[in-house]
Amino acid sequence: MSEAYERERQNNARLEELSSKVSALRGVTIDIYDNARSQEVIDNTSDTFSAMSTSLKGSAGRLGRMAAAGNKVAILKLAGLIIGPLILLYYLLKLFF
Repeated sequence: MSEAYERERQNNARLEELSSKVSALRGVTIDIYDNARSQEVIDNTSDTFSAMSTSLKGSAGRLGRMAAAGNKVAILKLAGLIIGPLILLYYLLKLFF
């Protein structure tokens, strides 16, 4: 009988070791998954900024061509797009500070 109890105790010890290894493996797997998801978010953000940069360059190019054409209305629009936000920013900063 004591031999059976000893085997049962050894089996329980081995099961506890195996359980701790499985828990550690699960933790590593979850960490890898979280890291992969955060990397995906970083990649998506990078793609979004890249697309925005391309769009902004295209808009600036069109504005430049429009102003180079000598159209007075286009030049006034361009000046308004540049000066308007600067004035707005000035008054907002003056209001808060």
